[in-house]
Amino acid sequence: MASVKQVGKKACVIGGSGYMASLLIKQLLGKGYAVNTTVRDPGNPKKISHLVALQSLGQLKIFEADLTVEGDFDAPISDCELVFQFATPVNFASEDPENDMIKPAIKGTLNVLKSCARTKDVKRVILTSSTAAVTINQLNGTGLVMDESNWTDVEYLSTAKPHSWGYPASKALAEKAAWEFAEENNIDLITVIPTLTAGPSLTPDIPISVGLATSLLTGNDFFFKALRGMQLLSGSISITHVEDVCRAHLFVAEKESASGRYICCAHNTSVPQLAEFLSKRYPQYKIQPEFDDIPSKAKSVISSEKLIKEGFSYKYGIEEIFDQTIEYLKSNGALKN
Repeated sequence: MASVKQVGKKACVIGGSGYMASLLIKQLLGKGYAVNTTVRDPGNPKKISHLVALQSLGQLKIFEADLTVEGDFDAPISDCELVFQFATPVNFASEDPENDMIKPAIKGTLNVLKSCARTKDVKRVILTSSTAAVTINQLNGTGLVMDESNWTDVEYLSTAKPHSWGYPASKALAEKAAWEFAEENNIDLITVIPTLTAGPSLTPDIPISVGLATSLLTGNDFFFKALRGMQLLSGSISITHVEDVCRAHLFVAEKESASGRYICCAHNTSVPQLAEFLSKRYPQYKIQPEFDDIPSKAKSVISSEKLIKEGFSYKYGIEEIFDQTIEYLKSNGALKN
């Protein structure tokens, strides 16, 4: 089915140089939207070459804006009906997550929303959250179903301080702050909550989430430890193709009846189950078979039922996600046969 061209419609993508954001810009231009996007350093060709390349597809303007500066988003958001907020500070190695990630994430999200509140053009704001804002808690057992009513236990994170705790805490607190501000200022806000995301990227560098998702294949120890930590902390490894994540953003943006939070999750698994799947499908790669300390079954299932009931359908299952990601890594020289 051919996509409907949105002639004369304008959208703003905050943090456009990132993995999901740059692909969403491509999808928006393909649908006929004029797009404004913001980056921190438009003077750095290495950081924005992939965005400049997208300008051949339609009307794309690149603005300089900093999350920490209130008012920086007024100009790019002006005249836009839809605003997609992707930008968030990420620093997994931070010694001071409170000041490096949590405070800037909340401030940045609120700065974008303040600019939206100042213009009368914005009809809807779509904020990219993360399942890290939903799944982390101290519940025990297996077969737990996590949906949009669940929130990560920030008190537990800030007390126990597990490895990389600053990122999930920043995502949960920024999303909560966004809901509060949107309610007080009558902004039509929707949050999209993606899982670990894989698939080919337009960015010059390979995205961190692709490194995580493929760490069993590449043998990258840093990323594998983080993947293992992800299951121990959140209870599962859940994966979605980046194209589906972007399609979900556009779907809820355009669907009038959409409201609230939407989890975007194509496949639930665990590290041992993923290792078994990968070693069978790609026997040419040597995958570590032993995972003594990781439960073989995921503690929880992350449910995408609300999004599917709204009318969304996923294009890619686990096989296509990894087939395409492996091809992408091979073409970048990051994975040998």
